[in-house]
Amino acid sequence: MPISHVAAMAFDRVSRLASIPALVLSCLLFVASAIPAAAVGLLRDADIENGLRELSFPILRAAGLNPRRVKLLLVNDDSFNAFVVDNNAIYINYGLILQVETPEMLQAVIAHEAAHIANGHIARRLGNIQSAQSASALGFLLGLAVAAAGSPEAGAGITAGTRTSALRSFLKHTRAEESAADRSAVSFLRASGISPRGMVQLHRKFVGQETLSESLQDPYMRSHPLNRDRMRAAEAYVAAYGDSAEPNANADYWFARVKGKLSAFTRSPKWTMRRAQSEPYADIRAMREAAAYHRSQNLSQARTAIDRALSLKPDDPYYLELKGQILMENRRAAEAMQTYAAAAEIAPTEPLILAGYGRSLLALDRPKEALPVLERARTRDFRDARMMRDLAVAYSKLGQNGMASLVTAERYALNGRMEDAGLHAQRAVAQLPTGSPGWQRAEDVLLAAKRAEKKRRKR
Repeated sequence: MPISHVAAMAFDRVSRLASIPALVLSCLLFVASAIPAAAVGLLRDADIENGLRELSFPILRAAGLNPRRVKLLLVNDDSFNAFVVDNNAIYINYGLILQVETPEMLQAVIAHEAAHIANGHIARRLGNIQSAQSASALGFLLGLAVAAAGSPEAGAGITAGTRTSALRSFLKHTRAEESAADRSAVSFLRASGISPRGMVQLHRKFVGQETLSESLQDPYMRSHPLNRDRMRAAEAYVAAYGDSAEPNANADYWFARVKGKLSAFTRSPKWTMRRAQSEPYADIRAMREAAAYHRSQNLSQARTAIDRALSLKPDDPYYLELKGQILMENRRAAEAMQTYAAAAEIAPTEPLILAGYGRSLLALDRPKEALPVLERARTRDFRDARMMRDLAVAYSKLGQNGMASLVTAERYALNGRMEDAGLHAQRAVAQLPTGSPGWQRAEDVLLAAKRAEKKRRKR
């Protein structure tokens, strides 16, 4: 899945809405309904998300959280910020990753946000919102924010609330919560064998921001009231318990890879080419060059570079996925399909790779083969609006118009276009067998659309 793809946020399984508490739904509806149409996207990239998993795994395990359940997701915002809105994901702005200097600093951010989940702070915030808002559960999760259409290059955007008063209110932290999260975070880092000095470095980055006007402060400063006292507390912890962490080659590698790919797709190709030469990891250097050549529309050099990365790591599904992306975006669908197939064989449960594989099969007009692949991707990750569009196309080409309408309705709901979602859900209800799983999903979307319309009329 290309990093330039921006997907709307939603929970993993909309087909299992009954398991989602009404409280969560109503609170997220409040957040979403207060957000204007200025879009901030969610960047989806299998390689980057895998790297974040590698960096977060020991921390989440130390926090008592399930590393397979808590996702690390990348927000398309260049400011320094990270946040949580539910117990299933940690959201990190790409600007934060580009600005931190060491893997330990990034892991300190992850540990701090994980502590908010582990310490139960999210449930308390949801309760605070619930006490001030009427319980109006949609029956369909809108996710962090209502989505808005993005540019063709960016894909489907979401109206993320990282810059809105509504989400700032939701993410408002008390000093007691912050102190507790800091204490938990450093203990998670120590238990994971990760140097807690990253926390000290992180706090040091914000010292002095209290004297700036709010407009000049980093968003992370505004939602996480960092100050000298917290930096000193972190320093005191290191002094008291020491720092016996050994250098971690795995963390160094994945930090370099995440940051390298992210910068290759967000900085200019010239910037990437100038700095790639100093990259200590040969495969990452080749990957960065491949991305730069691809963005410069130089297919020949891009292929040479990505093949060089694959010669160093021939069984790496994420480098294969990047090659598939390069080929697909240069209209080499047959070659892309073979490359995606190889990647999917190595990583059969990676939803973003499966989505790319299914897309390449559709490009070759092979919807019967594409359908099960795309359904597997949907089952594992419902956040990918682009995949949902491809899935609807596959159903339509196979004459399953009821399912095509259902998936289209869910995609529109995912993008916040509830009126359109309701129209397609109505079609799906009329076409699908009454009481079937698809019919029930369509009913959920239809109910959500009706409630959204009622809410709109009351304004």
